[in-house]
Amino acid sequence: MGSIAEEELLQMVRDFIESDSTSPFSLPSSKPLSHNDQPPYLTLKEILGRAMEAEVEVLEKILMYVRDISGDHTNHMKKWLVTKLKMDGYEASLCKTSWLTPFGHSKVVQCTGDYEYIDVMVRDSNGDEELTRLIVDMDFKSQFEVARPTATYKELINTLPKVFVGSEEKLNQIISLLCSAAKKSLKERGLHVPPWRKANYMRSKWLSKECKKVSLSTNMDLGMVSQE
Repeated sequence: MGSIAEEELLQMVRDFIESDSTSPFSLPSSKPLSHNDQPPYLTLKEILGRAMEAEVEVLEKILMYVRDISGDHTNHMKKWLVTKLKMDGYEASLCKTSWLTPFGHSKVVQCTGDYEYIDVMVRDSNGDEELTRLIVDMDFKSQFEVARPTATYKELINTLPKVFVGSEEKLNQIISLLCSAAKKSLKERGLHVPPWRKANYMRSKWLSKECKKVSLSTNMDLGMVSQE
């Protein structure tokens, strides 16, 4: 349920950079979004394919930073990435969420959780003055893995990017699709659907209102942070 070790994360991102796929998404397509008569992985590809230029730009920056990362920063990768983004003029923050999610038939029994990711506030090139919040997750694909996945669910997982950059709306669409597919996969295998694989719990990771932003100044040592 939690993030993997920073060293494993670094190797994972490097493997991603060296793979044939240079980007998990492309610029927006003119095709309408998803129909019920098409395979789920095609719906997921359409969702991922609808990216603002700002999303592509931030992803390219992230991958560029990781290519140049030194061993001194591997233990503080997310903080280091936030600092690098801020140095390049982005309104970036390290976000920490925590939550209590009721599950089952009892409202007393709750599933707790906490998570850490990066967010970046951007304006798209269409001239819109309103800021859009982009979620940056360096360990995205593994958050949706389940035990003994069916072939259909494996196809969905393999379509997900290892490094995710996208809007809250896009992320919510992905969560809805993947959690529904995960439930189907687990039931087909005769397995119980754990609360941490349900949509409300997954949304709490990135979209919880209980989000604490840790702001890092560009001239601040990585070990020193200020909380807003």
